[in-house]
Amino acid sequence: MRCSACDAPAVIDQPYRAGHACAGHFVRSVEERVRQEFRRQLPRFGKGTVAVALSGGKDSAVALALSDDYFRERPSVRLIALSVDEGVAGYRSGTLRAAETLTRRLGVDHRIVRAEDELGTTTDRAAARLPSTIPCSFCGVWRRQLLNRAARDAGADALVLGFNLDDLAQTVLMNLVHGDLDRLVRMAPHRTPQPGLVRRVAPLALVPEREVFLYARLKALPFDHGECPHAGRASRNLFREIVWQLEEAQPGTRQSLLRTHERLVDRWSRDDASGAPTRCRSCGDPSAGDLCRACEYLQVVRAPPVLEGAP
Repeated sequence: MRCSACDAPAVIDQPYRAGHACAGHFVRSVEERVRQEFRRQLPRFGKGTVAVALSGGKDSAVALALSDDYFRERPSVRLIALSVDEGVAGYRSGTLRAAETLTRRLGVDHRIVRAEDELGTTTDRAAARLPSTIPCSFCGVWRRQLLNRAARDAGADALVLGFNLDDLAQTVLMNLVHGDLDRLVRMAPHRTPQPGLVRRVAPLALVPEREVFLYARLKALPFDHGECPHAGRASRNLFREIVWQLEEAQPGTRQSLLRTHERLVDRWSRDDASGAPTRCRSCGDPSAGDLCRACEYLQVVRAPPVLEGAP
């Protein structure tokens, strides 16, 4: 196959664009899509602090590298990288090494937040304590909370997340299936600041997952290939497979799901019910109820075990 824009050999086919791209045109197209999203999601941002959530995987590595490229031309913008160590044995240590390698290469300040220090527990210990609960449920909630707190403590005006097109399409579909319009409207990227939350930005929103992987390989970015041992139980796996099948049968499905999200946000953005109406009585973070989900899970984990045969 040849590139649709020149005569060079193609490195990837793009069915949703009905074309193919060589390495040069592919790299430039990814970078232009990311610049477009930065301009759209953070218009006229020329001064302040931008935090990047850096897990050490391919998505966050590309998000950090392209954030560094974009804001390097703005000397009044400070860039920092934030990593969360949830406490998953045999997995997180490798991703943190990759994250440290990349931040050293780019010269970006790197801060690691550990669940053990901040929450008094780890994902592994909580999984053992709650064997009937899918670990991704509480791990994801805690990770988001820790990232938000770390970004807030760093004085960040925005938090860059490595969500790619597939991730966002899956999230839209999950919320639609569950009928959770409030969560659908609140999902990243944020158009306007939300009380208690550092504004979340998703510059990879127009880049499919396999293109993120290819870009990382072509640019020789260090990232870890490992998969969390708890990921096999995640409910997202079903929606990932459904989105893949829909995209294969009807190229452009992922972009259509994102447009659906944008139209719903347009319609509901002025609805007071779409935002978190209160603060958690325990931690003070935004919450849709008396306790936020993070504190609800912590309450269960910290509760004394019920002895068999006890009244």
